[in-house]
Amino acid sequence: MPESPPLRIIAGPTGAGKSAFAMTLALRHGARIISADSRQIYRGFDIGTAKPSRDDQRRVPHAGLDVADPTERWNAARWALEAAIWLAEDAERQRPSIIVGGTGLWLQALVRPLADEPPMDPVRRAATQEFLKGMPTDALRSMVDRLDPPRAHLGRAQLLRAAEVAMVTGERLSDWHAKGSTRPARAARWLVVDPGPSLAERLDRRREQMLAEGWVEEVRRLMDRVPPEAPAWNACGYREIREHVEGARSQADALEAVRISTRQYAKRQRTWFRNQLDDVGPVTRLDPTAPDALAVAERWFSEESP
Repeated sequence: MPESPPLRIIAGPTGAGKSAFAMTLALRHGARIISADSRQIYRGFDIGTAKPSRDDQRRVPHAGLDVADPTERWNAARWALEAAIWLAEDAERQRPSIIVGGTGLWLQALVRPLADEPPMDPVRRAATQEFLKGMPTDALRSMVDRLDPPRAHLGRAQLLRAAEVAMVTGERLSDWHAKGSTRPARAARWLVVDPGPSLAERLDRRREQMLAEGWVEEVRRLMDRVPPEAPAWNACGYREIREHVEGARSQADALEAVRISTRQYAKRQRTWFRNQLDDVGPVTRLDPTAPDALAVAERWFSEESP
């Protein structure tokens, strides 16, 4: 059986411009885009997650968007299994795939399958879960940043798991995952998009664009049908906007909170992509503002070997 070609993965922090390069390359080469964004899987959470527009989805086939109800919980292993199916579909059609996203652990789970997790004493685990369940997400994230920094950028469910493992076993879940598994790693080539210092300004512009597109109205509609404890609300910025709609924050206060949380999220993503790609395939780092950025992306796409 011929060896599978290396995966093409466009990664980087939120707001860096990954999707624009993916769209251009997909249009040129007849590729399908596979989303590796843990927020864009949720139906109805569109504007605040910068989900590709309906027009973009008509122009280029996508997978991994709108595949989950807002109350569903997804993890890296589940997404990796689904992504493997989407990739197999593309291979059968002899259609290129471009995997695009900023959820590093999901991408890692696809390229380097996750290892088993450490055994835990059930009594200590139950007590730890009880201790953690009422902890605010910000406090939980700060705890995980001390206990298991590579996982501090993840959503609440993954933060709870990382804290639980560290507190019960004294070991880091990221270290266990770094061991890999008995399944072989997949060859991959990475294009990491990062505009450097201009990212903060790009994020501010994108936030204003989201507001102009009706983000507040989207949140108001979602509140009518999505329970407040649903995991989809953990998408960056949604809880802050919801608190504004509920009357708990002014719009100015909510937008400032969104600005801060989005920059913090981007910083955590940057750290992850800077430190976690040493052994998962060749990495091309791309400044999207560079004059030759598109040419660099085209060369990256056309390269055949890892």
